[in-house]
Amino acid sequence: MNIMDIIGPVMIGPSSSHTAGAVRLGLMAKSILGSPVAEADIFLHGSFAETYKGHGTDMALLAGLMGWSTEDERIPEAMDYAKAAGLHYQFNKADLGSLTHPNTVLFKLRGQEGNSIEVTGSSIGGGQIMVTNIDGMDVEVSGKLPALITTHIDKPGVINMISGILAYNHINIATMRLFRDEESGVASLLIECDQEVPEQVVSMVAHLDGICSVRSIHKLL
Repeated sequence: MNIMDIIGPVMIGPSSSHTAGAVRLGLMAKSILGSPVAEADIFLHGSFAETYKGHGTDMALLAGLMGWSTEDERIPEAMDYAKAAGLHYQFNKADLGSLTHPNTVLFKLRGQEGNSIEVTGSSIGGGQIMVTNIDGMDVEVSGKLPALITTHIDKPGVINMISGILAYNHINIATMRLFRDEESGVASLLIECDQEVPEQVVSMVAHLDGICSVRSIHKLL
């Protein structure tokens, strides 16, 4: 635990969970999308849905989607900036399940390059977040470290090949978690690293036999 876990981040807004955490969720979703956001359907669950206007959660989520930090003084005007930037957005209230954290958001995003993604994440206190689902695959991404997420055919040897490429390129693995879907035969691998994963390394992993998709996620500031 560090001091950020105790007192929360430097931020604009009234709540570390509803404002700072929301900015970080938007930042993470934008990072996973991998390009500037053109359209955003934003589904708010639980406490987020009930208090988002009063706590500025809506402005904070948009600020994150535009790449702003938790301390950016423009956050109260995020809606005006989003309109000026041509970012089309819509907020919706949603029930994401009784076991879902009350400060949870589901992003359905389309990027300026035509790419799209669905990201579900929660603000878990003190400005800290956890992304729990990406395009239907369960994950656990905190943003505290750079990460590589793959989906691949669940067969022997794939994880060994991925870790081999990282080792060859002198990228140290901090944590590794596997999420398996036995029904589909597809697995999702989350590798948190001690340093950012360069694009050429991401490309090498993407061309391995059995790989369905690869995403590189930057460490949140």
